Amino acid sequence: MTKNAKVAVTLGDPAGVGPEVIVKALAAMPAGERKDFVIVGNTEALVRADRATGTGLRFGSTASEDGSTIAVDEVELGAPLPEIGKVSPVAGDASVKYISRAVDLAMSGEADVIVTAPINKEAMNLAGHHFDGHTGLLAHLTGSKSSFMLLASERLNTIHVSTHVSLRGAIERAKTERVLATIEAGHNHFMRLGMKPRIAVAGINPHCGENGLFGTEDAEFLAPAVELAQAKGIDVVGPISADTVFARAYNGAFDLVIAQYHDQGHIPIKLVAFETAVNVSLGLPIDRVSVDHGTAFDIAGTGKANHVNMLSAIAYARLMARSPRKAA
Repeated sequence: MTKNAKVAVTLGDPAGVGPEVIVKALAAMPAGERKDFVIVGNTEALVRADRATGTGLRFGSTASEDGSTIAVDEVELGAPLPEIGKVSPVAGDASVKYISRAVDLAMSGEADVIVTAPINKEAMNLAGHHFDGHTGLLAHLTGSKSSFMLLASERLNTIHVSTHVSLRGAIERAKTERVLATIEAGHNHFMRLGMKPRIAVAGINPHCGENGLFGTEDAEFLAPAVELAQAKGIDVVGPISADTVFARAYNGAFDLVIAQYHDQGHIPIKLVAFETAVNVSLGLPIDRVSVDHGTAFDIAGTGKANHVNMLSAIAYARLMARSPRKAA
């Protein structure tokens, strides 16, 4: 890897705030660093975002050395640019095309890491792309059996056993094999970044089932996964009651919490690091980091969208790109 990794940034849903947070983040960076970026999307959408934000950036097929012109990998939409602030199948299809092109760049080695702006799941499905979001789409595009969602912040990190499924479905997925695979994915990620993490597994039932009074899943499925991981030399404990484990991690007891389902992990992260937490996809043959917010159609086009989360995503992406993967 080069010290300054080539970062491919996807535009996200072009009707949302993605283009605006991208141009604001790039404008806030040192000009000399911008040559390391390529935006996968449409120049027209970026120009529209530039007008809304007043960044004064220019866009072209190649980046200028002084950073005044940002490189754009132009993706043909086959339709007019969709109206801003509204759900549309054109925008949903565009967001998938951007991601697909960025995956091609990463798989071929033309990009070291992907940073994704937010997409709208309804728009994507209206366009006929029936995925649960970025994570499922990326697994499909890369031919991966499965992937894992890590939410990373300065003081709290959590990786999820399941994400965009019903609560009933999440309970059914919290089996020993999947919990163990999640532990291993989190452990391997932090080891890659130079840290042997202290991991805690959150329980799935209140008080981890209270010896069977409130359910048996913790003892039946989660505890065996912890024991198997410990046998592999992983520093992991649990299951620990979910109503305390996140506070303990936030206060320094653990580096990573294994969340059993979407809201169990998302709520604490968004409570303590709403603007700075980033979404990282693990288990893929490529590196991908995303902002941890949505398309915000209500403020799209106003220039008000906060770009701090995009800056955090870019910083984490560059950290990953500078930390080489182990050979398979």
